[in-house]
Amino acid sequence: MIHAAEIREWRDRNVIDPEGRKIGVLEAVYVDTTTDEPAMATVRIGLPTRHQLAFVPLGEAIVGPDYIRVAYEKALVKKAPSIGTDDILPAEAEEEVFTYYGLPYQPGAGGERQLARR
Repeated sequence: MIHAAEIREWRDRNVIDPEGRKIGVLEAVYVDTTTDEPAMATVRIGLPTRHQLAFVPLGEAIVGPDYIRVAYEKALVKKAPSIGTDDILPAEAEEEVFTYYGLPYQPGAGGERQLARR
């Protein structure tokens, strides 16, 4: 698991799947607004001229010396909901990311976002 204090340290590190295949590069970490713990990351994928930021959960992530290993296969992450490199995740699209990975989605008590970029 990536701890909140380590987030900035791991930006631009390789993200790999359980088999050690490179998925992309860690772009940003989104924390759960109720716990302030890392919940999702965006991974820069695609061709150099056509990058996208795909979302991947960090619940079972393992940090190595120069990588972050996530619990999801490369093919699954590459097809995950994504945003452009200059875009932000709209609040109404959060649930789609959780649903894609089969995770429960629970907005805050006041209906606020569950994820916040750090």
